[in-house]
Amino acid sequence: MRLRTTGWGEGDRLALLIHGIMADHRTWRRVAPALARRGYRVLAVDLRGHGASGRADSYTVDDHAADLVETLPAGADLAIGHSLGALALSLAVAELAPARAVYSDPAWRLPSGPEGFRPELLTVAKGLTREEIRAMNPRWEEADVDIETQTLAVWDEATAHGLGGVVGRDRMPARPVVPSLVTLADPSALVPPERAELLRRRGFAVRTVADTGHTIHRDDHDGFLAALEGWA
Repeated sequence: MRLRTTGWGEGDRLALLIHGIMADHRTWRRVAPALARRGYRVLAVDLRGHGASGRADSYTVDDHAADLVETLPAGADLAIGHSLGALALSLAVAELAPARAVYSDPAWRLPSGPEGFRPELLTVAKGLTREEIRAMNPRWEEADVDIETQTLAVWDEATAHGLGGVVGRDRMPARPVVPSLVTLADPSALVPPERAELLRRRGFAVRTVADTGHTIHRDDHDGFLAALEGWA
C-alpha cells in the first residue's frame, strides 16, 4: 500500500520518520522541524490504518514493512522509527538501506501470558477523553494531548490485532544491517536492561533517555534530540 507522507525542510540530506501504533505523522511535530533545521529534508509516513493513509483487511507487521518499502525512497541519510514503527523499519531496513537507523523504544517483543500484551487493551484507547490522555501523559505539551485526541479519532483500532503475530515472538534483529542506535525509555517496558545489553553485544549503540515513558520524543523532546547526538 502506498502511504500518505508529509514533508518538512529542503535540506540536502534526507530523514525518514515512522510513527508507532495509534499515532500518525503528527507525533513528530517537534522532531521533524528540528531535523529540518539541521539540514534535512524530512519525510514522515502515516502507517496503514493511521492518519490519512488507507484502511486495510490486514495489519501484520510485515504489511507495515512492505508499505514502507513501497512508499519511501531507498538510501536516505537517516531513518527513525518509534515502537511499531521501529519494528517495521527493522524489517524493511535492508531494502530501504538508510545510512543510519534509529529505533526508539522498539516493539521487538511483546510478552505473552495473562499479564502480557492483549490487543483489546489497546483498542480501549479509542475512547479515551482528553482529560484521560493528559493524566496518562503528564509530561506532554498541550499540543501533543490535542494531537493524540485527533489521531485516535482517525485510527483504525483493528491495527492492534495485527500485533498478535508479535506476541511471544522475538523480532529483535540478530545484527544491525546499517549503523543503528536504539533509544530507550526509562524504564523501558519493551527493552529491559538484559535485552539492552544483548543489543550492545549484537553491535547496536544503546542510549537511555532518563525519566521518560514509551513515547520518548514527546516526554522529553530535548532529551530525545540529545540522544541523537552523532547520529542525526
